[in-house]
Amino acid sequence: MGPLAGCRVVEMAGIGPAPFCGMLLADLGAEVIRIDRTGKSGLGVDFPTRYDLLGRSKRSIAIDLQNPSGLGVARALIGRADMLIEGFRPGVMERLGLGPESFEAENPALVYGRMTGWGQDGPLAPSAGHDINYIAITGALDAIGREGAPPTIPLNLVGDFGGGSLYLVIGLLAALTSARASGKGQVVDGAIVDGVNHLLTMQYAFSQMGAWGGGRGTNLIDGGAPFYDTYETADGRRVAIGPVEPKFFAILVDKMGLAGADLPSQNDRKAWPELRLRLADAFRTRTQAEWCDLLEGSDACFAPVLTLAEAREHPHNRARGAIVDVDGVAQPAPAPRFLGTPAGPPRPPVAPGTDTDAILHDWGVAESERDACRAGGAFG
Repeated sequence: MGPLAGCRVVEMAGIGPAPFCGMLLADLGAEVIRIDRTGKSGLGVDFPTRYDLLGRSKRSIAIDLQNPSGLGVARALIGRADMLIEGFRPGVMERLGLGPESFEAENPALVYGRMTGWGQDGPLAPSAGHDINYIAITGALDAIGREGAPPTIPLNLVGDFGGGSLYLVIGLLAALTSARASGKGQVVDGAIVDGVNHLLTMQYAFSQMGAWGGGRGTNLIDGGAPFYDTYETADGRRVAIGPVEPKFFAILVDKMGLAGADLPSQNDRKAWPELRLRLADAFRTRTQAEWCDLLEGSDACFAPVLTLAEAREHPHNRARGAIVDVDGVAQPAPAPRFLGTPAGPPRPPVAPGTDTDAILHDWGVAESERDACRAGGAFG
């Protein structure tokens, strides 16, 4: 099920953005098999299998890539794939003998996806790093946070998953379209720094036209504007407002009972501190639930600030089935949605090596080769 039904993907086991990329392709209907390591993974994360949600809807084969027979099986699987996803440092796959050039003859249409933080070249390419480092050198981290306070770390949504996984998925699908038309695959260099820089396109425009640059927390959509911020309510909770357009701000003011309160002009930056104080005082007069009753569903651009547990139960998320239950584990439903080729429900994640025999059979690896690998201890 799903628009990618029939597409075969091999994912080299890793952490973070590469597995999320594979999960998204699996959500959209691709057959994703994960080549796990034998023995202890060494990946630094030990999820109980049922909570390894980035592994959902995938099958797993555990192979010792230091074993020549095991390496041969990995080559056979990649040789039958439409796409490969790997998230190692530059040169690792080449040292294993699994670099893109080694498949040009046997699988010329292979789309070879490489997920890294710094990219395949450049002075930092060989270095270790994480999301916080990648968004730091792009300028994104410096731009997020309150005025006069240190930068706010936006989880790993901006770097790993926004600039990394989603951009690699876009690249893989574009390259797959090209390969199916031409018969020739290519390498997709998915560097998180490239994706995050690309995400900052609007901020680059704003800064060069003089509409951005007073420092973090002083601009229109970074919490600097009092009408694009969060406010504390009477019960100590918070609400978020974002009526940037004057017509929507007028609706907010009217519904809050402030229409005749002689508020400062919305776009008078010098008066923003006063406007913020007036709005803060007003929001503290009611509870979060009371503000929801008054403002939610209107054009005031309002929403309550919810925890993950509360978000699962919000009527809008429930109506859209945005959070699903898979074997007792809550998780986001596949996105986006397709009306003509809808994706099926996610399947639970499996432990490394669970599907070894089934994968070898389904992907046409010869039984003699399978037996030789088992005898040589190539499988976990």
